[in-house]
Amino acid sequence: MGTTETEIKQFRTSGGARVFAIPLQLFPILRGFVYLVVEEGEHHPCLTLIDSGSGMSDSNAGLLAGLRAVGELLGKAVDFAQLDRILITHGHIDHFGGCAQLREQTSAKVYIHELDLRNLTNYEERIVVVSKHLEEFLVEAGASEALRHRCLELYRITKSLGRSITVHGTYEAENFQIGRFQVLHVPGHCAGHVVLKLDNVLFSGDMVLSHITPHQAPERLTHYTGLGHYLESLARLESWARDIEMTFGGHGAPIMDLEKRIQEIREVHQERLAIVLDILKQPHTITEVSQKLFGEVSGYNILLALEESGAHVEYLYQRGLLEIANLQDLENSHRVVPIRYRRV
Repeated sequence: MGTTETEIKQFRTSGGARVFAIPLQLFPILRGFVYLVVEEGEHHPCLTLIDSGSGMSDSNAGLLAGLRAVGELLGKAVDFAQLDRILITHGHIDHFGGCAQLREQTSAKVYIHELDLRNLTNYEERIVVVSKHLEEFLVEAGASEALRHRCLELYRITKSLGRSITVHGTYEAENFQIGRFQVLHVPGHCAGHVVLKLDNVLFSGDMVLSHITPHQAPERLTHYTGLGHYLESLARLESWARDIEMTFGGHGAPIMDLEKRIQEIREVHQERLAIVLDILKQPHTITEVSQKLFGEVSGYNILLALEESGAHVEYLYQRGLLEIANLQDLENSHRVVPIRYRRV
């Protein structure tokens, strides 16, 4: 599918709202969706955009083309100026980067969870802070100097695409209710991740996806992330969303059986944790665990594999199932040193 194509899929909620799934080319190797929700009002329809794409030129062009295609289906012009509000599911660049363009062309109100607020309002600061945390993590993970340099370069290049914007409000300030949308905080994949419920449908962002398990990073990089928080959020979501009949994720096809998909994701992580425990019968660094767990990977997947492995090692260590095999190295050094973990 080309970046200028607008194969819009339309759905309708049990309460009569119309949902338009707009496909976007977020990055050269990553596709995803934003959603335009149209609710009929007494005087005029209310237009809510859920997420805004990455902000890259192809993503921005695809978003505008998608809105115009929706307008053709509705029989009225739709562009950025007609939007009433923009609900961001979480503070990752492929979900909010497009807001920078939108803020210049619409008066729509932008909402985000307060734990991700600074990702949008002080974006440049976050890049610096997380880069420092990431560099320390990579040293502790036992990554070589060349690998550390490569991972930091990958992170900074990708994250440099965004810029700070103003935000109108947080979900907390609105008591987790925006119009008819109900909001649930589900930290883990991202600190301020939320899911949005409207009638019988759920907008899950990256919390639950149909085709992959959402990426996990260790909490030492960003508070309120980490596998522990994510699994707790899955349980909370499962209870909160029992009346959901269709789930729209930020990537991949709609999910028709949310409970089944949640269980599948749990099983993947339980299996992965068991493999990590088996690997760590002998002392290993996180980099070595990553190589055994995911094999040879390339490009941005190198960093993703290291973070995913780190999240699982951290989860097991937090729960007393691992110990540090080279504790004396840490004790005798004033610098960050590679850590070797082993099963207790």
